[in-house]
Amino acid sequence: SIYITSAEGHSAKSIIALGVLEAFSRVAPRIGVFRPIARSTDERDYVLEMLLDHDGVDLAYDECIGVTYDDMRRDPDGALSRIVERYKSVEAKCDAVVIMGSDYTDVGSPAELSYNGRIAVNLGAPVLLVLGGRAGQGSGEKLGSAPARTPDEMGQIASLAVSELRDDRAELFAVVANRADGDRLDEIVEAVRDAVPQNVPVWAVPEDRFLVSPSVSTVLAAVEGSLVKGDADLLGREVLGVVIGAMSMVNVLPRLSERSVVVIPSDRAEVLLATLLAHGSGTFPSLSAIVINGGFPLPEAVDRLIDGVGETLPIIATDLDTYETAARIMGTRGRLAADSRRHYEAAAALFERHIDTNELTEALGLARSTVVTPLMFAYGLVERARTDRRRIVLPEADDDRVLHAASIVLARGIADITLLGEEIEVRSRALELGLDLRGAEILSPFDAVHVDKFAREYERLRAHKGMTYGQAADAVTDVSYFGTLMVHLGLADGMVSGAAHTTAHTIRPAFEIIKTKPGVSVVSSVFLMALADRVLVYGDCAVIPDPTSEQLADIAVSSAETARQFGIEPRVAMLSYSTGESGSGADVDKVRAATALVRERAPELLVEGPIQYDAATDAAVAAKKMPGSSVAGKATVFVFPDLNTG
Repeated sequence: SIYITSAEGHSAKSIIALGVLEAFSRVAPRIGVFRPIARSTDERDYVLEMLLDHDGVDLAYDECIGVTYDDMRRDPDGALSRIVERYKSVEAKCDAVVIMGSDYTDVGSPAELSYNGRIAVNLGAPVLLVLGGRAGQGSGEKLGSAPARTPDEMGQIASLAVSELRDDRAELFAVVANRADGDRLDEIVEAVRDAVPQNVPVWAVPEDRFLVSPSVSTVLAAVEGSLVKGDADLLGREVLGVVIGAMSMVNVLPRLSERSVVVIPSDRAEVLLATLLAHGSGTFPSLSAIVINGGFPLPEAVDRLIDGVGETLPIIATDLDTYETAARIMGTRGRLAADSRRHYEAAAALFERHIDTNELTEALGLARSTVVTPLMFAYGLVERARTDRRRIVLPEADDDRVLHAASIVLARGIADITLLGEEIEVRSRALELGLDLRGAEILSPFDAVHVDKFAREYERLRAHKGMTYGQAADAVTDVSYFGTLMVHLGLADGMVSGAAHTTAHTIRPAFEIIKTKPGVSVVSSVFLMALADRVLVYGDCAVIPDPTSEQLADIAVSSAETARQFGIEPRVAMLSYSTGESGSGADVDKVRAATALVRERAPELLVEGPIQYDAATDAAVAAKKMPGSSVAGKATVFVFPDLNTG
């Protein structure tokens, strides 16, 4: 376990907590989170909710809280005993626990770090100390205005905090300078390292304005407003500033700033329309939202005009006056909330870039488990992809989910990305969604040079089918064909598709262009089934409706090879309604013949068939139906006799 605390409030330690949780999830199957001190039992703790929302955590909210600030003030010793008791029940269920220290929101005194140190000692958890890299981080900090602390200042804060923890006999595990000056990270690390004991790791994570900035949805709640126009999907955009539009149009326009919220009195329709026009023009900054205040309804003609142009920028209405509206917006703070997947992924990517997660987990004594959870499996794939980074083409760039995915893949360094679509449209939508796709190549499937090149190749490949150049030029503008030809001609290493297209539409070009590997006669599919403690392979559940014995054998060999590529030891079960020699009939005979062919073609492969699903998965059933089998009860690759069964 690890206790994450800070020397003051607003250090954005939730980013660090999320990163640690992600790192733990890679090596341990059962992860827990614990909040020793919460603000109250009535108000939900959004940081705890965010951590509990992580896929690797399976705990109820109430069991992860120790006591409230009121409990601590009334009876510090009794509260500490309660914290230990509550923590131990969480610890008993988990292989590793991330303990999130207090937030300095209710006490806010120098003694609060001491409280946290004392708790950490009693929980037996080493402390990961988070230092805030921004000055003026108290309640008066304005939106995005806190100046960066110097390395000397960071060293002084570290020295004071470490001394405080030492007095409480807390074990210092590591120090992270968070929200640090991105241009002076190395200097900051050295200054902090001079202030801490030897062999204590020190890392620095730079400020990311987007992560600490409030979202439009946070602003909407702060002004008690309602969304009257625009795209609700854009409420997750960050707000980097506030512009007051209570002046003439010509004076408002020069003051517009990137990703700001513009506050406009609801009786200034001309300013509203001018602001919307500026936002859509491409020659002014891109805004995050407009807040119209004062409670006056929009004129019917203006309302109709906005609807007619199909403006997606969120427009929020509030009854508050201009001063109160602006004050509330300025008082909002960014929240790394569970409902903001983009913030969540960006925080994880930031953590991974600047903190050695292997050193972190190894220093805590977390060895890799023999159990493989879906999260651990996924993280393993990500790490393999990072170490052999390839270019992937995503043909469905008109789907917002694909744009979000591309943003995550780029931010976390998983692969290089090519998106198929019109560049101005794709980049405009990414900007609206607040996504960073600067690292992506965007290629039009109608690009004349590529269409000509691809059409000539497709014509050559399909000449035996009477394909003409004109027909080929038509076909290759289809994004599935275009992407497949990119892979075929080495312009991309792979294609991921199917979010918006059918299976048939996605794989038909591969049948025609890429074809099968040598020695493989049929194209088949596998599902990677991520169960609670292991990953299984199911084939074929998507392509061949009623395979022959020969095709089933091919499917089994291909599926086993795929399993091995994904780090799954293949033990192949050829499924049927009968186990061993107990049944007969054409369907069973087909599976029996296929099993014999597999043994002939791949004698090194562990294979059993025909076998029922329960005998393949359940050790007790296997002991009765097929004792002594090297596959029964522990199969990892399941080959279904036909598509309907699969």
